[in-house]
Amino acid sequence: MTATAALKRSWALDLDNKTFYELLKLRVEVFVVEQACPYPELDGRDLLTETRHFWLEQDGQVVCTLRLLEEHDDGNKSFRIGRLCTSRQARGQGHTTRLLQAALAEVGEAPCRINAQTYLVEMYAKHGFKADGEEFIEDGIPHTPMRRGGGEPFVAVS
Repeated sequence: MTATAALKRSWALDLDNKTFYELLKLRVEVFVVEQACPYPELDGRDLLTETRHFWLEQDGQVVCTLRLLEEHDDGNKSFRIGRLCTSRQARGQGHTTRLLQAALAEVGEAPCRINAQTYLVEMYAKHGFKADGEEFIEDGIPHTPMRRGGGEPFVAVS
């Protein structure tokens, strides 16, 4: 029987080296190796003071992760979710939904953006995100900018 995945959260500067390495390793396994997409993974934002990391650990392994960035547009606080991925063997168990719910609980009603891989637009819409611009290609993969919150009433779709 597989153990329940433990939800973890850390400010960037409180993250221990081993965990940080495991988060980066999973991201590279999914985005670079599995999706065959070489991209600048180390973008300098993982260790910013206001960055938060969320992840799920199961049987001692990181199986799902996301990064929550705090941004300040014209003095107004907003958030950006990125680097959300789940290991191949852990997919289909609700891990993505669980991490998104945890991050969005922290975001509250503040505006939150995500550049969603286009095939995942419907999934993000179930969490209140709406398309917020035209599809674009990033690192060879179609993405759609999406936004949630910031004065719009949030309604989760089940």
